[in-house]
Amino acid sequence: MHAVFSLLPLLAAILAVPQFLPQLARLARTGQTAGVSWSWAALTSINNAAWAGYFALSGFWTALVPAISATVLAGTLAVMLARRRAGLPRRPAALALAWTALLLTAASLFGRAGLGTALTAAFLLQVTPSVWTAYRADHTAGIAAGTWLLIFGELLCWGVFGIYQADPRLIVLGATGVAASLLILARVARPRAPRTGSRTHAGAVTASATSSQNPGPCELPPLGETIGAARSPAAPFVHAGQHRPGCHTR
Repeated sequence: MHAVFSLLPLLAAILAVPQFLPQLARLARTGQTAGVSWSWAALTSINNAAWAGYFALSGFWTALVPAISATVLAGTLAVMLARRRAGLPRRPAALALAWTALLLTAASLFGRAGLGTALTAAFLLQVTPSVWTAYRADHTAGIAAGTWLLIFGELLCWGVFGIYQADPRLIVLGATGVAASLLILARVARPRAPRTGSRTHAGAVTASATSSQNPGPCELPPLGETIGAARSPAAPFVHAGQHRPGCHTR
């Protein structure tokens, strides 16, 4: 069994190295960004750079490859999203910079233990924007399901390996990643019905405007307007008691 569990980091690495390629390919091919969070991409790049340091200090050398790959590819995705959306979002960018400063401070003051403690909450902070954005979006045309399937497989491996190694940080990483991946995949698999409230309201306003501009045959003008119009040579005279065609008096 030891040999089987020792292969889990290698399997996680195999799944992690290409995991952002489907998302990058989808964005380059379609230009769609709906449902994809810039904060998720940026924080993924930052956190994986920190995980690379943690793995190096822990001696998990095989884990360096996926961590470095995710750092580079997620960073590339963040740049592409910023270009598609005409610049960096200010608040998420400020949050990313503050989180980077916190990770650097934890590593410099407390070493591996401090960095690992900070990284315990890192993945939750990282995936929350992705789930929030996916569920708030009207559609998820920008999300690549292949990326989230690979994330699910990778973090499942790390969760099981964390249980085997009794490493609470890896256990939290795996559990959070599996839950977030399943939420995103469920959102992609069940698209939300388009919102019709605004269209219905617009249709009602249009119908009302059309009705006011084109009154029906039974909608006679007020008495004052009728008398004033009768004094004008160009206006038709309406006799008292006369009704228009199509109108039925009771």
